[in-house]
Amino acid sequence: MVASLRLPSLTSLLFPATTCYPASLRRTVCLRNRRPLSGFATAPSGTTASSETKSAEVDRLKSDRAVTPRSKDFNAWYLDVIASAELADYGPVRGTMVIRPYGYAIWEAIQEYLNVKFKETGHSNMYFPQFIPYSFIEKEASHVEGFSPELALVTVGGGKELEEKLVVRPTSETIVNHMFTQWIHSYRDLPLMINQWANVTRWEMRTKPFIRTLEFLWQEGHTAHATPEEAEKEAKQMIEIYTRFAFEQTAIPVIPGRKSKLETFAGADITYTIEAMMGDRKALQAGTSHNLGQNFSRAFGTQFADENGERQHVWQTSWAVSTRFVGGIIMTHGDDTGLMLPPKIAPIQVVIVPIWKKDNEKTGVLSAASSVKEALQTAGFRVKLDDTDQRTPGWKFNFWEMKGIPLRIEIGPRDVSSSSVVVSRRDIPGKAGKVFGISMEASTLVAYVKEKLDEIQSSLLEKAVSFRDSNIVDVNSYDELKEAISSGKWARGPWSASDADEQRVKEETGATIRCYPFEQPKGTKTCLMTGNPAEEVAIFAKSY
Repeated sequence: MVASLRLPSLTSLLFPATTCYPASLRRTVCLRNRRPLSGFATAPSGTTASSETKSAEVDRLKSDRAVTPRSKDFNAWYLDVIASAELADYGPVRGTMVIRPYGYAIWEAIQEYLNVKFKETGHSNMYFPQFIPYSFIEKEASHVEGFSPELALVTVGGGKELEEKLVVRPTSETIVNHMFTQWIHSYRDLPLMINQWANVTRWEMRTKPFIRTLEFLWQEGHTAHATPEEAEKEAKQMIEIYTRFAFEQTAIPVIPGRKSKLETFAGADITYTIEAMMGDRKALQAGTSHNLGQNFSRAFGTQFADENGERQHVWQTSWAVSTRFVGGIIMTHGDDTGLMLPPKIAPIQVVIVPIWKKDNEKTGVLSAASSVKEALQTAGFRVKLDDTDQRTPGWKFNFWEMKGIPLRIEIGPRDVSSSSVVVSRRDIPGKAGKVFGISMEASTLVAYVKEKLDEIQSSLLEKAVSFRDSNIVDVNSYDELKEAISSGKWARGPWSASDADEQRVKEETGATIRCYPFEQPKGTKTCLMTGNPAEEVAIFAKSY
């Protein structure tokens, strides 16, 4: 049996009460007008949603209501987009999420890119069991202290009480070390570098789809090295890979840096992070890489014989990104219309919408649309031809814009006659983003589509960088820090104060040190809190 706690419900997150989605969209969802201040509802976990509750929610569904404007209610807008864009749905167990095919396709794009990078840097994929003996968790003191509130425990199996309770994987450092101890004997066995794609269970008290749920998907890398220098190089290499991925694939301008002691992963010596600014100016920890030192190898006795035959404990790292990256993409680029996907990560890069009014126009238009689709697919683009006749072209335009497709190609009878198409960009609304008369000739169209997709990718990154930079305030005193945080911005300033001072900032402002960025200003610095000399600036922000 799994231990129970009170948790928020994704049923209540995705299907609360009165504000509704358009029935014209394929999936309709209602959202509460009256929410707790946090934007979440709390409810007992480990229970299933009743059929009466589901029926009542369906009865409340109405039509002809737009997605909540992002500027009006960011949380409602976020939940609206997830539901209407068919990214996820609620699970029968409160606090869980069903990732729908379109949402999972974005995760697959993340996997495909990172898998290549991991293998290029010498890592191999494997898999560890999700059930971990509780005694393993207890071996590393700070690890058990950090994770105890989030653990899901199995105490009964096969109808009998277990001799030792099992932990449902919250992370895998402990079981990895148990196995490393059996596989590593000599310096010749090092470095050992593996990765696994897996699910993780953390009994969160507040949930938000993709950002924080009871169960989520991630990759977690684990490495063992002969020297501390090798481990440090590995930890920094992986945060650099995450940083490049964020910038180049998702157009999210993360800030890489080092976590403070209070924010360091439980059991690590150093945690490196990439911090992203969301559309509501909150920070999202989008990926982490930990230098574990010898903390776990000493706890588990993971040793090797060095070149002199002496026994040494290995030096280790672990690093991970998860499905919260999907939430980060939504909250970075989306607008009042809905989702806006960077082309490199979009499951569908181009949607083709054929337009006809008379039956004698249909055949020619569909034939031209099919030819365009074939030419673009042959060139390697991910293309969708929406040739259904149950919906109007206007409905299709709105639907695919809400799904965030970067480019839309429209083909009507006049376009067939002129052997041309109309191309609309998702990132530029209305007539400004629409270009007429683009030739259907394959090489011309392929070159044009490639150029526009590249422009959209660059434009989204530039816009996100501008938004980020305009919302970071340089501060030199605690009063200035408080003013910046109260106005919803990030504060960047010199810091050398104590852990107690850092905790005070958190209690008084709700902000935490997101990181000490790798990119540091030169010159002498004075701590904004104490007035003492400071070697680094830190970034403070409220976060998810």
